[in-house]
Amino acid sequence: MLSKEGEALSPQRQAYLRQRERRRRQVLAWQWGILIALIALWEILARAGVIDSFILSQPSRIWRTWGNLIQTGELWLHLWVTVYETLAGFLLGVFLGVGLAILLWWSDFVAKVSEPYLVVLNSLPKIALGPVIIILVGAGTKAIVFMALAISLIVTVLEMLGGFRRTDPDAIRMAQTFGATKAQIFQKIVFPSSLGALFGSLKINIGLSLVGVIAGEFLVSKAGLGYLIVYGGQVFKLDLVMASVIILSVVAALMYQGVAFLQKLAAHH
Repeated sequence: MLSKEGEALSPQRQAYLRQRERRRRQVLAWQWGILIALIALWEILARAGVIDSFILSQPSRIWRTWGNLIQTGELWLHLWVTVYETLAGFLLGVFLGVGLAILLWWSDFVAKVSEPYLVVLNSLPKIALGPVIIILVGAGTKAIVFMALAISLIVTVLEMLGGFRRTDPDAIRMAQTFGATKAQIFQKIVFPSSLGALFGSLKINIGLSLVGVIAGEFLVSKAGLGYLIVYGGQVFKLDLVMASVIILSVVAALMYQGVAFLQKLAAHH
């Protein structure tokens, strides 16, 4: 067996890699096994009448609901609306959050003045501001994207500012002794050393943005997975509610894995 660099691996290293691969496959098999077992148990208990299939639905009914949504084309419409709004709020939160974090790192005075406000804004339940946001920006997509932005922005600022401040001070002092400007220090030392904090905030914010979008769709929307959940509850189509919740879970997992994939690409470059 050869390493990525083409070098021969020792028997001990090969044994370790084989053991790690077996472990990964075991974990994956257990994860899928537990999921399949839970779905099967859910279906069995629903058919036996142990659980109320009207309230909790059952896998077979959810499957038929998915089929109907796909046939009518509704699934792709609502899925696209939610994904678009989530990515819009997420990207706005990332760019604005990183920009504000850079400003706060650049000016220690501004950072100290802003710190209590950031703490308060971070602890404030943004969903409670939903009616205010709707009045400010109007009903529809703008309000939903703004809700996602409001939830993810402060987290990005605090995570990135913390990452900037954790940069090795000795490396910064060494660069200063060689006459590096503040912009050069940030570009060559501070930002590269904060990539871990950046991707950590991205992993958090992709989920928070989705939460903000669904909360916004609960309040004001004509399409989206949040709209399907609200509509299903209003007309007592709980199969539609459960189907939408499961789709939402898959979307959240895929978005998280997308960020993790980008992190791996960045690590290899």
